[in-house]
Amino acid sequence: MSERREGSLEAPTRHPLGWQEEEFWDKDNLFTELERVYDVCHGCRRCVSLCDSFPTLFDLVDESPTLEVDGIPKQDYFKVVDQCYLCDLCYMTKCPYVPPHEWNIDFPHLMLRAKAQRFKEEGASFRDRTLTNTDMVGKLVSIPLVDVTVNALNQNGLFRNALEATLGVHHEAPVPDYHSKTLRKRFKNSPQTIKPVGRTTGKVALYATCYGNYNSPDLGQDFVTVFEHNNIQIDLVPKESCCGMPKLELGDLDSVDKLKQKNIPILAKLVDEGYDLIAPIPSCVLMYKQELPLMYPDDADVQKVKNAFFDPFEYLHLRHREGEFNTDFKQTLGDISYQVACHLRVQNIGLKTRDILNLVPDTSVNAIERCSGHDGTYAVKKETRAKSVKIARPVVRQVDQRAPQHFTSDCPMAATQITNLATSVDRSEHPMSLLRLAYGL
Repeated sequence: MSERREGSLEAPTRHPLGWQEEEFWDKDNLFTELERVYDVCHGCRRCVSLCDSFPTLFDLVDESPTLEVDGIPKQDYFKVVDQCYLCDLCYMTKCPYVPPHEWNIDFPHLMLRAKAQRFKEEGASFRDRTLTNTDMVGKLVSIPLVDVTVNALNQNGLFRNALEATLGVHHEAPVPDYHSKTLRKRFKNSPQTIKPVGRTTGKVALYATCYGNYNSPDLGQDFVTVFEHNNIQIDLVPKESCCGMPKLELGDLDSVDKLKQKNIPILAKLVDEGYDLIAPIPSCVLMYKQELPLMYPDDADVQKVKNAFFDPFEYLHLRHREGEFNTDFKQTLGDISYQVACHLRVQNIGLKTRDILNLVPDTSVNAIERCSGHDGTYAVKKETRAKSVKIARPVVRQVDQRAPQHFTSDCPMAATQITNLATSVDRSEHPMSLLRLAYGL
């Protein structure tokens, strides 16, 4: 990250969101801050290669009568906000003006503040409220026979065209399958001999996530198999709701608060019982590691959960560092193209997935540190589908040039986006599934 500090040796700091303070909801104050930050970004332009927020901003400036931010009509400020999906990469990898710099730039959280104000004033469309209500959709669509019907309809061209015309869900956007036999119906706890090592207790609770439960239930068994093979007890979080990341990206902070009140007491109790916490989706891990702690900096249970939450490969790597990771592999994996999910990169833990997979003999992992452009809903919406594809193209080009034996990403949705666009691969595999394959299990 040396490129973005410009001589400063101080680590970036993140201020609490302050969403419960009166100033956060002050519209005039928001527009003053938007103008200030947009002006800094216009002068820098370092983040132009990230999401479409920055090209949108720079085009607005270049087309304004003054050729400066003060020439942009205030109502157009939200054109920039609409293109931000809170990947956090500008803050973590590009911007040289984040705190403790005196300019105190936190572009993603400023965009979040703007989204929150607009949501409070205007609400959201039926489509956006539905797409971000992942628990409700999952419960409805995973009803036996309903899941089969919905999965079939989602593969039907006429239905997808109608869905685009009525709800604005792009007809070419890949959408996940749903399963009536969810992870919660399949999962069986199998206690192991617990061996605490370093920061890890040797006993983890798997926060399944909406995607892991309804859309990718087989993945849960891969987690169980790999963790038990490494003498780690793995149990399922007894009850959970959505982590709140989809609602956060919508700016619906009241819904985030309600989900926090459901989840945190359960997770905090597990920590008190000696569990570490993991989840199969990087966005959910980031929600508990970063976003909720910044929303509730004084909540002891939130901070407790934060300190006990690990990316799954971060967890395995910590065990490996202490000599407690099983490296008795039975099968090579060959050439792997690995897209590093944005919400994994910004956790600042390094490329632990790559490092673990590289332990497999005769295996080479090519890490692609570029955004997939998916963001859960951005790649699905009619108005942003083309932009999401443009953002994904650099990843797709690298995958197609390499034509790997395996393509993987920690984020199943990002992986689906890339395999849908690539010509050299037709399916993706989660890194945990690849690790299980290497063990021959």
